[in-house]
Amino acid sequence: MQTSASLQIRQLAKLEEFSEAVRLQKEIWGFQDIDLLPLRLFVVASKIGGQALGAFDGSKMVAFCLCIPGLKPGGRSYLHSHMMGVLPEYRNGGLGRRLKWRQREHALAAGVDLIEWTFDPLETKNAFFNIERLGVIVRRYVHNQYGRTSSHLHGGLPTDRLIAEWWLNSDRVLARSAGASPISGDWQARISVQLNVQELRHRDRQAAMALQASIAAQFEQCFSAGLAVTGFENTSDAGVYLLGEWK
Repeated sequence: MQTSASLQIRQLAKLEEFSEAVRLQKEIWGFQDIDLLPLRLFVVASKIGGQALGAFDGSKMVAFCLCIPGLKPGGRSYLHSHMMGVLPEYRNGGLGRRLKWRQREHALAAGVDLIEWTFDPLETKNAFFNIERLGVIVRRYVHNQYGRTSSHLHGGLPTDRLIAEWWLNSDRVLARSAGASPISGDWQARISVQLNVQELRHRDRQAAMALQASIAAQFEQCFSAGLAVTGFENTSDAGVYLLGEWK
C-alpha cells in the first residue's frame, strides 16, 4: 500500500494522459474494449465544463476520475462523477479521498454545488466511504444501470446502483471536510448487506442475485416512504445502511 501524501493530483489535459486513463480502466476493472470509456469522452468532458483528474507517482498515473456536466429538470446544473479508479497498490492510503475532495474544490470554483455518482449497493466498503467519509445522501435505486459488463469485479450480475448525492455546501459535507465525526441520526430503517459479496458473486451467482434482489426491494420500499440513506455502520459480519428523513 502506498500513502497518498507525496502523490500529485492535477487536471488532465494532454491526449497521452487521456489515453493512459483509458488503459488504466483495463488494468483496474479488467474491462474489454466495448466497456471502456473512450479517449474522446475524456477530451470532450474536459472542454465542456467537466473534470478529468489524474493522480501521479512521479510520471506514472496511478488513479484518475472523470466528471461530466449535467442538467436537472428546472435548470439546476451539476456534475456527474462517472468513474474513479485507483490501482490496487495505491488503495487504502487516502488517495481516493483526496481525489474526491479535489473534485469538490474544482466544482465549487465553477459555481457547482452538487456532484452525483453511482455505486454498487453490495460493495460495503464503497458505501462507507461515500456516506461516512464524504457525507453523501442516497434517495434513488436504479436497476441494471449499465447492463451486464465484462468486468470480473461485477461477477456477471446486473449493475444495480444507488445514486450518491454530494451536496457540497451542506452541513454534513462541511463537517466532514473539517474532519468532524459524523453526527448520529434518528434512524427509521436499516438495510444490512453481508460482507464478502465479491466471494459470493463468484462462488454462487444465483445466491448473489437473490441477495441483490432482496436489497433492491428493501431500498425501494424505504425510498418510496420518503426515507434517505444518511448513515452507514459496519458490524462484524455486515455493512448496514441507516435511513431516516432528509430535509
